[in-house]
Amino acid sequence: MTSVDDQGRTEPPVDGDEAAILLGFLDFHRDTLAWKCAGLDEAGLRATHAPATLTLGGLLKHLAYVEDYWFSCVLFDREPAPPWNTVDWRENPDWDWDSAAQDTPDQLRELWADAVARSRQRYAEALTNGDLSQPSKHTRRDGTSPSLRWILVHMVEEYSRHNGHADLIRESIDGSTGE
Repeated sequence: MTSVDDQGRTEPPVDGDEAAILLGFLDFHRDTLAWKCAGLDEAGLRATHAPATLTLGGLLKHLAYVEDYWFSCVLFDREPAPPWNTVDWRENPDWDWDSAAQDTPDQLRELWADAVARSRQRYAEALTNGDLSQPSKHTRRDGTSPSLRWILVHMVEEYSRHNGHADLIRESIDGSTGE
């Protein structure tokens, strides 16, 4: 049975196979980011919590990039999709963070939601062709290829860390608190 908490987040399963639990926690943390960004206008998505310069809009764009990077570029060794393929990452390694201020809230939310949808398709595709131990198609500079399991755990870690940032930023905007 699917359980949803007071913030509308789907709770991860308490039992099940490893993939279901990892995907459940990843979706829970995606839902947490959506909750922290809900209802905010441009000013809210551009607000910072001193001394950091992070914004919730920047988090949405960064995590959209991270979704596409890990589930498309690394897992399947595919070329980056727009807008990531138009960026000179050596010139501006923080482009995802920095450029978010030029995007509207709708653009940021759509970019992130579309990236999450693609990621869900990619790991479903991967799971039809193997299990969590399958290596990614992309080989890193050190010759290793992270497994799908590693990528999923990394994504849970990525969202968990950034959701901590989102908590502080959101509280500084309007006093909203919560796990």
